[in-house]
Amino acid sequence: MFFKYDHPSVRTIGRWGRHGWLCENSIATTACGAKLEIAFTGEMITLQFDTLYSAHPYPHMWIRLDDGVWTESTVEKFVRVRANTDGEHLLTVVYKSALEQQHRWNPQLVGKLALMGYEADGAGTLPPAPTRYLEFVGDSITEGVEVDYDACVVHDYDVWQYNRPTQDDAMGTYAYLTAQALGYEPLIMGYGACGVTRMGCGGVPKAADAYPFSFAGVPIDYPAPEIIVINHGANDRILTVDVYLKEYRRLLDVIREIHPKANVISLSAFCGVWPSELKEMIQDYNREHGCEVGFIDSTGWIPAEPLHPDRNGHRIVAEHLIEELKKMGC
Repeated sequence: MFFKYDHPSVRTIGRWGRHGWLCENSIATTACGAKLEIAFTGEMITLQFDTLYSAHPYPHMWIRLDDGVWTESTVEKFVRVRANTDGEHLLTVVYKSALEQQHRWNPQLVGKLALMGYEADGAGTLPPAPTRYLEFVGDSITEGVEVDYDACVVHDYDVWQYNRPTQDDAMGTYAYLTAQALGYEPLIMGYGACGVTRMGCGGVPKAADAYPFSFAGVPIDYPAPEIIVINHGANDRILTVDVYLKEYRRLLDVIREIHPKANVISLSAFCGVWPSELKEMIQDYNREHGCEVGFIDSTGWIPAEPLHPDRNGHRIVAEHLIEELKKMGC
């Protein structure tokens, strides 16, 4: 029996939106770290994805059946998962990684995870939905670019880029690790090359312009996060500090308008971009708006180079960030 993506047995978590011809054939995300949960009955489930306009290298996803191990898979038209026993099961899928240069904002979406539905003997009942969310707004570091760089080292740039879905991993980032350690469901908005002053790869707009949308024309509709951590600056160094702070203010305005009750926290760039200036701006912003945007200085947590931390570097950042957030009562 086939069950569409909008069946009650399917849950999306993160930046998802209806996608496709007349917006009826699938629900899609282009934000790595987004999650699917599907409750089904029987011994097997066959996931059906919309791969129209997808291109090599296809994105990767993590898949877990019930409480089993996580298994990495490419996103194919059909992906089958077989259980050891009959009965009711829960399948969890996380959008792991993609080639960030593929179109992932304006039609036609190329770098996407787009579920059309699934086939199984029957539909199951989902467990209760998460109630506590921690959102991260950032760039390629938050997306998980080159977390496993040494896994596929190719010195030819064009060839190396095609290994990126294997090298990148949203679940290996400081963002995902921090949220899980503190008992929150992670919401990830990380797009390579994106900043507060510049658009990112794949046609993603500047952070303030992108934040309200899952992708072009599709507003976000996930539950309001309790905490929102912003980590932008690494891609803004080509401009002046005045432009950076002006656009950062605009991002704060957008986020606070959409989620007025969230605890918004600014985390300085790990590469050491303007931390003192950012801290001063946050203090001024709070005085002007009568709010309490937090600030965390990450200076010295990890070396400025390489720009993209490896898996261990992300663990170190997460350890520091977890302690700082605990001090702030998070």
